[in-house]
Amino acid sequence: MPSPGKSSPAKTGSRPNSHRLTPASRASFARVANKIKMGKKLEKGLKEKNASAVSQDEENPNKTPEPYSCTGNFQADFTELCRRNSMTYIPPIIPRARPPTVMGHTESGKPDKGKGKAPQAPVEPDPDPEQDLDGEGIEAPPKTFTMKDKFEYFRPSVQVEMENFDKPDTVTEIYIRGWKIVEPIMEIFKQCWPKMAKLHTINLWNCGLSGEVITILASTITEIPEMRNLVLDGNTVVEENWHELMGEESPIQNLSLRHCGITDKGAEQIGQALGSTKRCNTKLISLNLSGNRITDVGAEHIALGLRMNRNLMSLSLASNFIGDKGASKIAEILSRFPLTHEEVVERRKHFSEKDFPERNKSPPGSRRDGSKDRPASVRSQSHMDKDKKGSKASAKKKDPKGKDAKEEEKHDKTKKKEKEDKTLTKKGDKSGTVGGRSSGASLLFMAAISGSTASIAADTKGTKGKGKGKDKTKQAAQEVEDLSGGEVVNPLTDVADFIDGQLWVSGNRVLINLNLSRNKIAESGMNNLLKAMQYQTTILMDNKSGGTGLMRIALLKNKISQEHEVMRKLNDIMLHKDPYYKQPPQTPDGQSTT
Repeated sequence: MPSPGKSSPAKTGSRPNSHRLTPASRASFARVANKIKMGKKLEKGLKEKNASAVSQDEENPNKTPEPYSCTGNFQADFTELCRRNSMTYIPPIIPRARPPTVMGHTESGKPDKGKGKAPQAPVEPDPDPEQDLDGEGIEAPPKTFTMKDKFEYFRPSVQVEMENFDKPDTVTEIYIRGWKIVEPIMEIFKQCWPKMAKLHTINLWNCGLSGEVITILASTITEIPEMRNLVLDGNTVVEENWHELMGEESPIQNLSLRHCGITDKGAEQIGQALGSTKRCNTKLISLNLSGNRITDVGAEHIALGLRMNRNLMSLSLASNFIGDKGASKIAEILSRFPLTHEEVVERRKHFSEKDFPERNKSPPGSRRDGSKDRPASVRSQSHMDKDKKGSKASAKKKDPKGKDAKEEEKHDKTKKKEKEDKTLTKKGDKSGTVGGRSSGASLLFMAAISGSTASIAADTKGTKGKGKGKDKTKQAAQEVEDLSGGEVVNPLTDVADFIDGQLWVSGNRVLINLNLSRNKIAESGMNNLLKAMQYQTTILMDNKSGGTGLMRIALLKNKISQEHEVMRKLNDIMLHKDPYYKQPPQTPDGQSTT
């Protein structure tokens, strides 16, 4: 018997009757257990499938992965393509370094002004300087620059400018400096850059480019939608195939090739890409070739390209080896020059296609097939006039008497218009136009200017002080601007003068900035440049439709002193044409302070 005060020990494993499982609860418990077992089996099966897939990939290492399609996120695309090419080191893409901004000042250096701005947060005080073991203060690191690990600065990286640093697909400019770009890297760029919708500037400085890389780059820039600026300074290419960057499909507007070791061979190809009788570059606006090895021969080739090019506005040939011959050739294309035989042939073709589209449709039995004076398909002006008179006479016979006076008035008006057109073409030309074959487009342009200016004068006289008159004058002036600047003038269709058995046309007046500093130009070359500027000044007084002519020319550090008489005359002419020139203030006596 158990002793009193002590409870008998409960049997192990025994439960009270109240906690026993009912049949329904047992069934639900069994269902839950089965589900857990099935889940474990599924997980085990998936693991086995993944393991088998990994083993298959390891067994087939040569299996090519699926092609990667770029998304426009330069950092993600470049990193993934480099990883797929098994590159040991992937250059990081970092924002381009900028100088630190001072508190309370904008980037332009002016303090912030204005009302209604949100109050700025209070500036936290600087923490107490740290102290060393001796109790002396430790100088804090400067805040104007950041410290990096050793040789971190020299590691390859891609610097970018972005519109919004929170959006990685807004890269606008790319800068790569000081590391060699080989063909595999360029092939990766060829896949990334065309997908970047806002990229407009690429700067590859001293990257050891080769001819093959230039070819890949030339095919890449044509696919970039907003591409405009290309800087390749400091890259010496043995092939000198820079002309591939200036092809017909190239969108480049500003091209810089400074210190690229370009010789006369490369200058010849660049001149041909600028312009020829067959085609011209219509996109390039600025070309920088300073610091190369171009001599008089290369300068002549570039001048030949500028004969037909009417789009380039800025050219720099500073720090080369150009002498008097090269400078004289450049001066020739700035003033006026004779057309070559090939250019004369192209001029005639252009006129035949533009002004006389049916000229080539000659009758089969023409009697003038052997005539050397004019083509067989062109009827003489006398026969055309006779036909017109005969048709008018027959029309008069058929018309009643009341219409004779009207026909005579119309005939007189047409004669007056023809006389005015002739006077416009002959004005200012001592030798006259060649055979009366002046450009039909130029005649229409000059007639349109004369008519529009007359309408402007009439509107201003009749509607002074009225808004409608101002609107009309603006509309007429806009029409004149559209006529004058809508299309690039083809120099082959310009009015030509027949002098000494040659056709002479006006030179290039679209080029407004020329840099020939630090060359080998002496007195004769400067004298030819002076004559070219004098010619441009005189011709611009009569006609400004072909361009403004040179507005700035740099000629420092050549083989002639700035105190020379030729240089003084040249500087006096160019001083007033400089758009940044400001006349010195005058004293009350009417004399300038300088």
